Amino acid sequence: MARANESPASAVSWAAIIAGAVIASAVSFMLLAGGAGLGFVSMSPWSGEGASATTLGIGAVVWMILTHIIAYGLGGYLAGRLRTKWVGIHTDETYFRDTAHGFLVWALSAVVSAMVVGSALMSAAAGTAKAGATIAAGTGAAATAAAGQAARTDAGGMPTDYVADLLLRGDQPNPAGDPGAARAEVGRIVAASVARGELNAEDRGYLARVVAAQTGADQATAEKRVDDIVTRARQAAQQAEQTARQAADTARKAAAAFALWAFASMLIGAFVASWMATVGGRSRDDIV
Repeated sequence: MARANESPASAVSWAAIIAGAVIASAVSFMLLAGGAGLGFVSMSPWSGEGASATTLGIGAVVWMILTHIIAYGLGGYLAGRLRTKWVGIHTDETYFRDTAHGFLVWALSAVVSAMVVGSALMSAAAGTAKAGATIAAGTGAAATAAAGQAARTDAGGMPTDYVADLLLRGDQPNPAGDPGAARAEVGRIVAASVARGELNAEDRGYLARVVAAQTGADQATAEKRVDDIVTRARQAAQQAEQTARQAADTARKAAAAFALWAFASMLIGAFVASWMATVGGRSRDDIV
């Protein structure tokens, strides 16, 4: 049995909350679309033109925060303005209820947005499944190619072509031999040395003899050329690896920064929605 001094009506005006959440979501999507348009306008495929990546990142964060402030501020204000007027309760209780209404506007809008994003991801997954069914006929050929590639490497991680070169290698290369075959063998030896991180003495001596036989240079000159080329190849591989690591680290930092700023903007949106609901509720009580 309800107490005599307590109203039987609910303290939550769901109609006002839903209206505020819908408005907040609509304004949020509208502002995000406008921000995306401004971002594309600011970019340029030409070198030296358009905004830099840093500028675009800062602009995206600022726009995201402004979007949450405007959208949730408007949604919270309208929820407070449209809610039912409570009669006979303390001012502090009214302030608390208005704050809760604004927070519910933010929460409902966030849940709806998450559902929309989840639905989009499910649609993308369904499209991927259909595409997978379309290309299933090519899977056998791809698997065969992968098996062939795997078969070209022995259990020790050494390419089988390189192992075959070791088995068939002669002490003295034939100067009149096929230059194309010599070039291919040299390429395999250099690739294997770069993969191992070192060029052993046996391969170094053989490469020098091949270079001397093909170019007519003396042994010392050929050895120096081999050392220079292998060093340059190893440096190029290390530089490529370093560049890839730096790109991955930059992407990781950018993703972490975006996630943290998204968290901060959502937190700001929750605060603004709660505060503006109290402003709207106060205006509603003062007028009516």
